[in-house]
Amino acid sequence: MMVPHLDRPICEPVELRPGARLRVRHVAEGRGAEPSTPFPHYHDVCELVLFGQVRGEFVADGVRYPLSRGCLVFVPSLRQHDFTLAGGARDWTLVQIDPGTVASLPGGESLRSAFCARPRGALAQRIGVLVEWLREAGEDDVLATPSAQLLLLAAAQAPRIEGLADGVGADALRRLRPAIERLRRDPANAPSAEQAAALCALSPAYFSRRFHQQLGMAWSDYVRTHRLHLASQRLRDGEGSVAEIAYALGFSTPSHFGDVFQRHFHVTPAEYRRRGR
Repeated sequence: MMVPHLDRPICEPVELRPGARLRVRHVAEGRGAEPSTPFPHYHDVCELVLFGQVRGEFVADGVRYPLSRGCLVFVPSLRQHDFTLAGGARDWTLVQIDPGTVASLPGGESLRSAFCARPRGALAQRIGVLVEWLREAGEDDVLATPSAQLLLLAAAQAPRIEGLADGVGADALRRLRPAIERLRRDPANAPSAEQAAALCALSPAYFSRRFHQQLGMAWSDYVRTHRLHLASQRLRDGEGSVAEIAYALGFSTPSHFGDVFQRHFHVTPAEYRRRGR
């Protein structure tokens, strides 16, 4: 799916369709694209991101990696990660796959940890062919899942890019995960900051301080961002009307949802859906 000139988050709380094992999306943004907004997160799916043109950084397991043209990153299931992309033209292909499908791969030990790599030569060409085939065939093709598995194994062979420790533990979200898990399970009924603190067995003041320190935003901002990223995905995938999406994600009214969405993405939900098709 080509989505030119559309402010689309690279970090998403991904949801596979019921029964689906794979999700493939291609995103291209023009010269006017703004720098990405940080959103440290994790999700159930395993994720392979193959970049075309890009400048920025990728953080996973407490290690920060530089991103540049032609690199790729892999993130296992339930592993905290984040992307910081510079403004300007950029493009990437997302391949998100059910963790059970990844776990069943023979010789998949190299896919148990997050990594950043840059394929070269013949390997880069083979990966490019696989990516192009997946993008054209779509995730519902009978050969899509085995092709994605082959792509993952090929990506695991690419020379690694060295990263630098960013001063944060391998999983800075561990102590905060009870609150985040509650939000992920039921975004329409997200806990308040006080309830989130209780879920994590922390005082409200310490929870708020620690959450902001480790994720760079307040709990309320994280809840709003999580809901908006879910909404953007559902809008692009055609899941329900704008009003249905608004109520399903806990916004008080469709009008309130529209105002918050437009402030974040600089476009109305209806226009976002139209451009994403």
